[in-house]
Amino acid sequence: MPFEKIQSEKLSGAVVRQIELLILRGILRPGERLPAERELSERLGVSRPSLREAVADLQDRGLLTSKAGAGIYVANVLGSAFSPALVKLFADHDEAVFDYIDFRRDMEGLAAERAARLGSDTDLKVVDTILQKMEAAHTKRNPADEAQLDAEFHLSIIEAGHNVVMLHMMRSMFDLLREGVFYNRQMMFKQRATRDTLLDQHRAINTALQSRNPVAARKAVEAHLSYVEQCLTDLKKTEQHEEIARQRLAHEKER
Repeated sequence: MPFEKIQSEKLSGAVVRQIELLILRGILRPGERLPAERELSERLGVSRPSLREAVADLQDRGLLTSKAGAGIYVANVLGSAFSPALVKLFADHDEAVFDYIDFRRDMEGLAAERAARLGSDTDLKVVDTILQKMEAAHTKRNPADEAQLDAEFHLSIIEAGHNVVMLHMMRSMFDLLREGVFYNRQMMFKQRATRDTLLDQHRAINTALQSRNPVAARKAVEAHLSYVEQCLTDLKKTEQHEEIARQRLAHEKER
């Protein structure tokens, strides 16, 4: 008969599984510092030797990393999603920008549908809380905070869809966006009219989610990203026109 004696699990193994799941579910994020050893062992209810064994295992597998004198951190497991050469290609070619928006429109539309259907009440409260922070940041002249919250708002919707593969894939995409690989998000928020429109669009997405309307949620996300696409198209045309105008001015001064 295919039965074996049940063996009790080592405490370090239970710690490994708990930290693995926190990373997998996106609760512990890349670059996040773990609590100090004493505090973490107390929270987990295990001895410090058991915790050290678990941390060493997770480090060996590339999920945690140590920084001398600074502690233990979640490794940048998203860093390998795109090679440096591919990231440079993204940054150097406009084609990648619009393909990126197309990709986001498809994936985030699906994520919004999932969030409306599958998200818990607490998930949707997170989305609503971030929107409230966006509304507060909207009153500031500097758009940096609002631009940052924009990314957090979209990621909170993906988190509410409870698909860990989609979550980590989209986090890697948003990390590139934060680094300005695709476009400078703060440029989108410089004009007051554009900021007002973007905030209204985020409100519409939130309203659809809070009412648990998957179809409306998807349409609101798609409309928002289509607007972003049009804004970027207009910005690039403006840049081209300005370059031509500078050439004309330089030529006129030489005549």
